[in-house]
Amino acid sequence: MSAMDTRIEKIFYACRWLLAPIYLGLSLALLALCVKFFQELFHLFPNILTLTESELILIVLGLIDISLVGGLMVMVMFSGYENFVSTMDLQEGTDKLGWLGKLDAGSLKAKVAASIVAISSIHLLRIFLNAEHISDNKLLWYVAIHLTFVLSAIGMVMLDRWTDKH
Repeated sequence: MSAMDTRIEKIFYACRWLLAPIYLGLSLALLALCVKFFQELFHLFPNILTLTESELILIVLGLIDISLVGGLMVMVMFSGYENFVSTMDLQEGTDKLGWLGKLDAGSLKAKVAASIVAISSIHLLRIFLNAEHISDNKLLWYVAIHLTFVLSAIGMVMLDRWTDKH
């Protein structure tokens, strides 16, 4: 191997650190999501006695949706950092997530796909609870998009299993 090859490979390897600011940016986006969650919660309480059951369910589903997106962001931040940038050197006795360091790129992809399906399911449930205000054509598109997410997730898992066997 030539000296030029060695330098290029070192540059490529060092470029993985360009991902670190992206993961830091995701943590700022997580903070924004947290602010939005509590904004929705604070809007809920003054009106709780005047809300119908279905309106309350829609708001709670929105909060669940936000929490699922937040969990997805944490999973992508930590796993992505561990898989592509550097290992996290957490001291013993600290709150270390059980899955940290155990998700490779393939299992992260499967978990992201499953999270997207869960988020899409919650969104679709919110739409169905409010279906009287949405045209049939739009409902059909929402279902088609959700089914696309489901089929994509199944396809990715099946492809990963097939490549693991071969």
